[in-house]
Amino acid sequence: MLDLSNWYLTLPTGEKGDPDTVYQPKLDTYTSTAFRLNSAENGVVFTATAGGVTTSGSKYPRSELREMAGDRKAGWSNKSGTHTLVARQAITKLPPEKPEIVSAQIHDGSDDVMQVRLEGKHLMAQYNDGQSEITIDPAYVLGTVFEVRIVAANSRVQVYYNGQLKATINKSGSGWYFKSGTYLQSNTSKGDKPTAAGEVVIYALKVTHS
Repeated sequence: MLDLSNWYLTLPTGEKGDPDTVYQPKLDTYTSTAFRLNSAENGVVFTATAGGVTTSGSKYPRSELREMAGDRKAGWSNKSGTHTLVARQAITKLPPEKPEIVSAQIHDGSDDVMQVRLEGKHLMAQYNDGQSEITIDPAYVLGTVFEVRIVAANSRVQVYYNGQLKATINKSGSGWYFKSGTYLQSNTSKGDKPTAAGEVVIYALKVTHS
């Protein structure tokens, strides 16, 4: 249903600081409680819980795809070419104490460049290490399917929401790559129970570089 030939998956399971990962070709047939088809079998559910394992560089768990270029980790610059992620998705569950989740992002070698992030009902494009944000939808309702298109070109990043341009971020760099899925922004230290979950359903996902 999703073409995952140029992705790998990071899971909220494994050893502390060293979460499980699933690469191709295993990813094509992989399923678990963190990565599975929805009941209608028209979307893939990404689930992470507040007590899940995190990467060494993050305090938050994830069930999230990371862009690949064949058997190499992708890395590109928005100073040349046009780099586009289109995802049709729905955020379906948030943890109760810190109801925050990232459903898509651009990352570089050390940190996030920008994120599509939901905090409660406020869906936004966030950047500058969380210091800057632009509202995408001020009253997002959980379960609502939307299309987000992130275009990185001409030394900027533009975010479209259901076909409408919502954010322009004047930021450039290299070693960038796309990520999409559930990147929970809570853990047990924030007051959420270990089983408190965040979920994103992805119905369509496509990356192009030109």
